[in-house]
Amino acid sequence: MKFGITQAFPCSYLDEQQEQLLILVEEQSEVTAKHYDLLIGAGFRRSGNQVYRPNCPQCQACQPIRLPVRFFELSKSQKRVLKLNHDLTIKLSENDQPNYYPIYESYINQRHADGSMYPASYEQYLGFIVNPWDKALFIEIWLEDALIGVAVCDRVAEALSALYTFFQPEYAQRSLGTYAILQQVLISQQLNLDYLYLGYQIDACQKMNYKQNFLPHERFLNDKWQLITKK
Repeated sequence: MKFGITQAFPCSYLDEQQEQLLILVEEQSEVTAKHYDLLIGAGFRRSGNQVYRPNCPQCQACQPIRLPVRFFELSKSQKRVLKLNHDLTIKLSENDQPNYYPIYESYINQRHADGSMYPASYEQYLGFIVNPWDKALFIEIWLEDALIGVAVCDRVAEALSALYTFFQPEYAQRSLGTYAILQQVLISQQLNLDYLYLGYQIDACQKMNYKQNFLPHERFLNDKWQLITKK
């Protein structure tokens, strides 16, 4: 596999920091699910067809994180989230559906107007969400007969990899981001998988440090996965 390093650009998460990425540069037709299985175990992640890992010389804040789902323990606050959402129903799909994008558009435009994905467009959505290896799983969150949220994850060897969760902004008080992770943990357990990959934990970024609340977890530090049992 061949890799390249991007030029430095302003960090999306930490003010006054510069970001660089290590990117897989193989031709798309040559990249397979087996490649991604290997790379995600080495701290990489995908956005659409792009497979990358932070490679910042002056900063190591982005730490790949995964949950060993067989040993996961619910916290008191996570139990409250499940209780709050006892009236929701989960459905699974292996294909993108037409009713997903309007929810994504509302979510991005109302909750992330200061982010790099604003304003949302259907082309940007497809370029971000679609899995080039056709191994995506869409976890639908329903309130009675209304679809209110979707969690997108990838099926990789021995694991699920959480890609993105979006929901109708008016349901923000339900903590649907946390709820979606808990559902992905449950599905991983039901599929007899070992891990749920959560992307990157960034302790110094308020928007990205919630993943530390899922314990125990492992972080990819010094080129190996290290177990973390408490915050």
